[in-house]
Amino acid sequence: MSMNRSPLVEQLKGGLDAPICLTWELTYACNLECVHCLSSSGRRDPRELTTEEAKRVLDELHDLQVFYINIGGGEPMIRRDFFELVDYSISRGIGVKFSTNGAFIDADKAMRLAAMDYLDIQISLDGTDAITNDAVRGTGSYDTAIRAMNHLRDADFGEFKISVVVTRHNVDQLDDFKELADNFGAQLRITRLRPSGRGADSWHDLHPTNPQQLQIYNWLLAHGDNVLTGDSFFHLNALGEEPLPGLNICGAGRVVCLIDPVGDVYACPFVIHDEFKAGSVRDEGGFAQIWRRSELFTELREPQSAGACASCGSFDACQGGCMAAKFFVGIPLAGPDPECVGGEGEAAMLAASSATGSAVPRPMMDHSKPGRSTEPERVPVTLARR
Repeated sequence: MSMNRSPLVEQLKGGLDAPICLTWELTYACNLECVHCLSSSGRRDPRELTTEEAKRVLDELHDLQVFYINIGGGEPMIRRDFFELVDYSISRGIGVKFSTNGAFIDADKAMRLAAMDYLDIQISLDGTDAITNDAVRGTGSYDTAIRAMNHLRDADFGEFKISVVVTRHNVDQLDDFKELADNFGAQLRITRLRPSGRGADSWHDLHPTNPQQLQIYNWLLAHGDNVLTGDSFFHLNALGEEPLPGLNICGAGRVVCLIDPVGDVYACPFVIHDEFKAGSVRDEGGFAQIWRRSELFTELREPQSAGACASCGSFDACQGGCMAAKFFVGIPLAGPDPECVGGEGEAAMLAASSATGSAVPRPMMDHSKPGRSTEPERVPVTLARR
């Protein structure tokens, strides 16, 4: 099977003049404490970018001709200047897609959002029933999300997104998620669970099993043309002759990056760690200098070795998988994806554990609310099914 999509893929691997997908976490403050939160959000960081600093970054992105940004958190609507920043972004010709748990979308705000141009909304939901969703996202979060969706529908917002992190507990609900999205006139977006942030502690309990990986692959083959994935499941391409829709490369520092609430820029939205920090928008030259000149991004844009996967006939299909998933389970970046469908990831994790004495990289920051246990949270493994 040939998965080589040159010359486009080769061009993307070498990096672009501006990111195609820029994720900007506006705040670490959040009303929820999801057990798989990539940024361990909960409390606001006092060093957060000010309104004026954020606007200067948007001016830079306008000059770079970035045409849209993904805003998240934490919960971005907690920021008092949320609407001011969204309005300013759109006025500068930068479209906005923001992810929210829906807690702050009431009828009035839904009407305000529906009146805005170049705006897209993703409501996060991890189960089609409260039992499944709330075990991961917190008690009451299912009802909160559904209420927000109803407000958006009543306001004639249009096709918002329902964003789902696929876990071993909700993989059997994929058809139900699609039906839910269709009933709301929404589009379903499913993404891969990464062992980042609090997810580093819950990943081993939550990530889909090998048989479920095949289930996801087959489901995406059947529905992928109408479902968004953020190209996060390309590690599954090794399962068959037919590739999943989307690109099969890691875009970190090449076509994607992250700005965090304090202005630090990371190569990947899923690896908030000093090893993947390229600089700060507060540094001289700002974001543009980082994107164009940082040593980290330059290194990531160089041709990458297949490493331990060089002898695998499926490397061209999966490109070795996800950098973030490898990093936080202790696998070298040139090693196989921890969810490698050929089983190599499991062996690599065992080898890494033996070599390091179970010491794996830890997320650099934890903004969880006071009183949260520092011990890995055990997630229920038996959940009701619809």
